[in-house]
Amino acid sequence: MTLFALIRHMPTEWNAAGVLQGRGDLPLAPDLAPDWRLPTELDDFAWLTSPLRRAIETARRLGVCEAIVEPRLTEMAWGEWQGASLAALRARLGAEMVVAEAAGLDFRPPGGESPREVQARVTPLLDEIARSGRPTAAITHKGVIRAVLALATGWDMRDRPPYRLSWAAAQLFRLDPAGRPMVERLNLPLERV
Repeated sequence: MTLFALIRHMPTEWNAAGVLQGRGDLPLAPDLAPDWRLPTELDDFAWLTSPLRRAIETARRLGVCEAIVEPRLTEMAWGEWQGASLAALRARLGAEMVVAEAAGLDFRPPGGESPREVQARVTPLLDEIARSGRPTAAITHKGVIRAVLALATGWDMRDRPPYRLSWAAAQLFRLDPAGRPMVERLNLPLERV
């Protein structure tokens, strides 16, 4: 079994405004980015990061100097809905949005990608990490973390997640030899410096 940890990037202005960022390449909001320290449980891990600035900047702020940029860790594409809030979309689209959200893993914004498609692009990476046998951590995005949680738990995303995740924490999984994730320990806190 190989350990694999996921950490969500620190906040941007769009996070604070409740806006869907998707592939938008926004920087961290300096006044919102906390001073965190990584938990000692991740000391000997190899590091990966999404190619988006907010993830790369988070890695630097956490003192991760040698993270490999991994495109498969980029956020879910929100297509035409990027830059909107879910509340605004629900108000504007009404019943259409209810039907879209009820699709769970197959929910796909116009011109975007579904959580199932995120899983399809992340699964080969999980297999590679499992085959390496090296404990690995990644700075990534909410959509990617939720997709991996769904793989680990069988959650179909049609209702609430089986666990409440803290975004100021590392989510730790075990990968079996084929790269299938299982929950090891969720909400491993990032400590304030």
